[in-house]
Amino acid sequence: MNQSLKIDPYGFREYDARWLYEKDINAEGIKNLGKGLGTQIIKHTNKNNPKIIVGHDYRSYSEEIKTALKEGLISTGCFVEDIGLSLSPMVYFAQFNLNADAVAMVTASHNENGWTGVKMGIKKGLTHAPEEMKELKDITLNKKFINGKGQEKQIKNFQKIYKDDLINKNKIDKKIKAVVACGNGTAGIFAPEILRGIGCEVIELDCELDWTFPKYNPNPEDLEMLHAIAKTVKENDADIGFGFDGDGDRVGVIDNNGNEIFSDKIGLLIARNLSSSHKNSKFIVDVKSTGLYKNDKILNQNQCETIYWKTGHSHIKRKVHNEKALAGFEKSGHFFFNHPLGYGYDDGINSAIQVCHLLNDKNKKMSEIIDELPKTFQSPTMAPYCKDEEKYILVDNLLKEIRETKDKKIKIDNQEINEILTVNGVRFSFKDGSWGLIRASSNKPSLVVVTESPTSNERKIKIFKFIDEMLQRTKKIGPYDQKI
Repeated sequence: MNQSLKIDPYGFREYDARWLYEKDINAEGIKNLGKGLGTQIIKHTNKNNPKIIVGHDYRSYSEEIKTALKEGLISTGCFVEDIGLSLSPMVYFAQFNLNADAVAMVTASHNENGWTGVKMGIKKGLTHAPEEMKELKDITLNKKFINGKGQEKQIKNFQKIYKDDLINKNKIDKKIKAVVACGNGTAGIFAPEILRGIGCEVIELDCELDWTFPKYNPNPEDLEMLHAIAKTVKENDADIGFGFDGDGDRVGVIDNNGNEIFSDKIGLLIARNLSSSHKNSKFIVDVKSTGLYKNDKILNQNQCETIYWKTGHSHIKRKVHNEKALAGFEKSGHFFFNHPLGYGYDDGINSAIQVCHLLNDKNKKMSEIIDELPKTFQSPTMAPYCKDEEKYILVDNLLKEIRETKDKKIKIDNQEINEILTVNGVRFSFKDGSWGLIRASSNKPSLVVVTESPTSNERKIKIFKFIDEMLQRTKKIGPYDQKI
């Protein structure tokens, strides 16, 4: 049996695991991943039969993968509680609701068809960080498995418990007309029903489940998906448009005029809305996020502090937890609401609900609320191809080049770099608040590039050109997924 074992070490990412199924991992490899995870959970919980919540997304092969994963978990002594077809946040919620010791969600989120993966966590509300991923990789690849006797139990109708929890806490008075787009991903059987349940009038867009993703990947950062939502918002004269990713932990937002609002700006609006009733709070944002948090007058008036931290749902979640922050916002659309607003994990539908509360609290259209923020020119998240084994070294080399640019006072669009942040890749800023970012992607063989300027669109583009020229000189990058 072991001859057919296939498991590519590069599949162990910073905070989850992702592979092309059958090419980079096969069922036997998934089973070993289950053995590795089971062994790790037993080690960290000091229990012989820890309780693990398992769920899967709507891809043609996800159930097959879940079966192999469960087999591995059970062989170590884990008691598996299978909640069936799920969103990632539903699995996280189940850990609290069913008081379990750990979670494993079979999903490749918004990655193209053919990909699979597992999001996992032991401590409630948190997912694996790099240290735990490293340990899991070591246990799995070196087969340091525990043997035990586990068992499996199917939990029926858990979807209803999850939906009711969100609906019952979040009723709104205003009839908000919302376009709900799911890109044919798993969120299609959750988001429309929950948003109707809180009191919205819902217009559904691509909410039928279809694992071939006939139109585009369910990714709220994908311009194609955002354009489709914008068109539907305008045609239906809707108040707001929401786009959910494949496993429901992220949301993208379109205003009533059909304009995309980047998630970091949505985060700032929600933070402002919360700060008046939660003074002295902390907010965590990732390094891809707008520079506006830093000097925001409303957050400052309410003595709130914003910390810029590493991109990645696991990093931000953990930082929110460790700092006891009220909320965390990530540019990719992961939002985290801590006590008393949530359990600290990312749930795209809860994030959409918080936007509905924002509209409910203010007697204004979304476009008017967004106009209250200072205007900035932001690029989308751009990802040039770069090999997994080269991307981190490349970013380290670019950091040296950017430090040199700063030290030599070399100007970019007549401005000198005045600050370099290296918590995650390299983010360099200028006096006027403009900035550029280059980092290695945590879940794909690519880099991530973002630029923003509060001054002009031209400056945003010039900062991108400065980055792109540096990248092209390395001869280590391939095409971008999208670029300005």
